[in-house]
Amino acid sequence: MITLYGMSSSGNCYKLQLLMAQLGREYAWEEIDVTRGENLSPEFLAMNDRGKVPVMKLDDGRTMSESNAILNYLAQGSELLPDAPWDRAKTLQWMFFEQYSHEPYIAVSRFICKYLPADHPRRASLDALKASGEEALAAMERHLVRLPWFGGERYTIADIALFAYTHVAEDGGFDLAAYPHVERWIKRVRMQPGFVPMRDPQAD
Repeated sequence: MITLYGMSSSGNCYKLQLLMAQLGREYAWEEIDVTRGENLSPEFLAMNDRGKVPVMKLDDGRTMSESNAILNYLAQGSELLPDAPWDRAKTLQWMFFEQYSHEPYIAVSRFICKYLPADHPRRASLDALKASGEEALAAMERHLVRLPWFGGERYTIADIALFAYTHVAEDGGFDLAAYPHVERWIKRVRMQPGFVPMRDPQAD
């Protein structure tokens, strides 16, 4: 049994929940509330000394961090990770884009707006984050004019990686109505077999 440690309202952790649901695989989930510092406990730091979620733990005790690396591992042998070298590389291209040009702006804007108080000094960075986030959304929009999915002609873990924070980008002040192809893509992702929505245990 694979055990996943994460915070359900985090997009990086939700990626793994969505993938496992769509693969139809059983797993154990351990909720880690980073807002309470649970990711800094000695037990968690023994699995990932960077104190970041998510973390995957295998039965033999091996652990892995970084959400997109875990996606790649879990999707091996499934239709969600292409076998053809070119298609697989294109899938990875968009996953690298998500972590380098998308998540640092859209996810961080969401975190600041959703979890930090109105007078927090990090709110001063929102304008710069929003500008870079808009560039990422514009790049996605241009791609989706030509192709329906980020792995090419079919749904892959690249779409899971990008969906996680894109579909909640409005939490960070982004207006998705300005990106109609992105909005249609979000609807297509929600229609995929096994889809599950992001949970927020705090709201529950």
